[in-house]
Amino acid sequence: MDIGEQIQLFQDFFELNYYDDIIKAVQKGTKHIDVDFALLSMFHIDLAQELLDNPEDVYKTSQLAVEKLHLQGDTKNFFVRFMNLPDSQTISIRDIRSKHLGKLIQVEGVVRQKGNVRPHVTSAKFECPSCGNIMNIIQVEEKFKEPTQCGCGRKGGFRLLSKELEDVQKIVLEEPTEQLEGGEQAKRFNLILRNDLVTPLGEKKTNPGSRVVVTGVVHEIPISLHGGGKSVEFDLMLEGNHVEPVEEEFINVEISPEEEQTIKEFAESGKAFKRLVKSFAPTIHGHEKVKEALLLQMMGGVIKPRSDGVKTRGDIHVLLIGDPGAAKSQLLKRVSVIAPKARFVSGKGASGAGLTASVVKDEFLKGWALEAGALVLANQGIACIDELDKMTDEDRSAMHEGLEQQTITISKANIQATLRCETTVLAAANPKFGRFDPYEVLGKQINLPPALMSRFDLIFPVRDVPDRDRDNEIAEFILKLHQDVKRADEVELDTDFIKKYVGYAKKNIRPRLSDEALDEIRDYYVKIRNMGGDGEGIKAVPITARQLEALVRLTEASAKVGLKEVAGKEDAKKAIELVHHTLSQIGLDPDTGKLDIDRITTGVTASQRNHIVIVREVINDLSKQHKQIPEEDIVKECELKGLEEAKVEEVLAKLSRTGDIYQPKRGFYSKP
Repeated sequence: MDIGEQIQLFQDFFELNYYDDIIKAVQKGTKHIDVDFALLSMFHIDLAQELLDNPEDVYKTSQLAVEKLHLQGDTKNFFVRFMNLPDSQTISIRDIRSKHLGKLIQVEGVVRQKGNVRPHVTSAKFECPSCGNIMNIIQVEEKFKEPTQCGCGRKGGFRLLSKELEDVQKIVLEEPTEQLEGGEQAKRFNLILRNDLVTPLGEKKTNPGSRVVVTGVVHEIPISLHGGGKSVEFDLMLEGNHVEPVEEEFINVEISPEEEQTIKEFAESGKAFKRLVKSFAPTIHGHEKVKEALLLQMMGGVIKPRSDGVKTRGDIHVLLIGDPGAAKSQLLKRVSVIAPKARFVSGKGASGAGLTASVVKDEFLKGWALEAGALVLANQGIACIDELDKMTDEDRSAMHEGLEQQTITISKANIQATLRCETTVLAAANPKFGRFDPYEVLGKQINLPPALMSRFDLIFPVRDVPDRDRDNEIAEFILKLHQDVKRADEVELDTDFIKKYVGYAKKNIRPRLSDEALDEIRDYYVKIRNMGGDGEGIKAVPITARQLEALVRLTEASAKVGLKEVAGKEDAKKAIELVHHTLSQIGLDPDTGKLDIDRITTGVTASQRNHIVIVREVINDLSKQHKQIPEEDIVKECELKGLEEAKVEEVLAKLSRTGDIYQPKRGFYSKP
């Protein structure tokens, strides 16, 4: 097919399908249109095939066709972007080979790294000082090329008159995780974008962590050797023609009308919650409350954007703390299988940079590049973090912003960026000494920073305590699973159905609180808040506004399980039951027997703060009589105020650590 025929066909095609779009683009000054390949193939199959085989030439003929439409305005350098290629041209990143060189293909991937937008010289004009001849040199290589010789015989010393520039940005794409099998490493591919693809609006599509479908031409890049020559090996690169962000929904599985009908009938049966919990992790015995919480976590609450620009998060963060062998990791793995956009990371194998984002030096990008971590890549999905207690404090502290503000802000090298991190976090950890001490309070055995703990809506202790009847049940359950493998597969609901059900609910249901649910939550909140007692001293704070928001999120998630648009009283009761269950196990003050949220959020309960106040008062009074106060005097005075010796010694040790008092000699205390 000759060039004249191609231009004429494109003119006819544009006049038939895209005439109005081209006029609007020229008037706005955007100077590009998106053309559906399916429409082109219906119009002229040979032209469509020519585009796939020789894209570079067809790009130029399509540009010339737009110029020949004789529209009012500047149509020079008008770009035609082709999208929606057939399945035969949709290639996985790991399957791109030398046979694809020079061909138009379509790839899907996640943006891992992104360089800065830089101007790139496409052609330069030089003048010969001797004869005035003007030479136009096309710049195709990385090195800037000047003319070697003029027609008049002059060599070198040419004057640069002008140069044409275009904007260029380099990006590194990575395969989506769901396309990987087993322990495969995700492959990466270099991508280069030019002109209108890197405008400020277009650039938002390609932030690190975004998932995109790119149409482009595969090129080879020569690799330079250290000695100065060229290597026989070549690098591959995709020159982008069209970039389209994939809608980041919780689930990308297509749900047919028949399946949608089945989902609705299942929700109307009235037993959806129980049946889903039963089928959630059929190979794990017990842990009913934890399974309920994880089902609600996958559903999530409703994100509420406020008029002041602040978003109230809808994600429910859950922390499992428990003994080894109590099936915590199994539950995490199960969630990562059911939730479609899930990332599984483990403590020692995860750093703060790997979880959030990092700035790396990249050969392809020639400089510093932003690389997204697991929390950013799991945006709109779930991040399962195992062995949270094995991570270092510096690495754990990187998670604080991601959990509450749902953004990751990075300011390193020459890069300042804020990445979206609307990610639900499910974490698992072991107690301080590896296993829970049955004679010690649970809250004291959790070795995690209070600031991080307070960001989790639900904290479950998963205990493994010997009990003859329960142990007999578990042993029988596990052994029968091993004896009959098929029995494990005989569950009421299969994984695929649960995945589609959760995806449908998360995508389509946005429940609001009914007045009954609101009253139920408010009554519980006020009742628990005022359980701190009316005695003297500092009152315990059983529950804070953070738990109130957690109750709202859990209520909305419970309504989503039943595909209800309005969350009712029973949903609020389910949320209250779960929150109260976790608070009563971890937030209980052993001295008063009452709930005290400070045990989780600050590590110091109200009764301990009361003890500190009493001991401080005694030290202040005695310091007026002695410079060095004997320990026996402090203990005697405190015992008169109802504080036993062991508690006094504990407070004295705490005050010494904080520097409020010091020991000038053994058995004596002084104020600094």
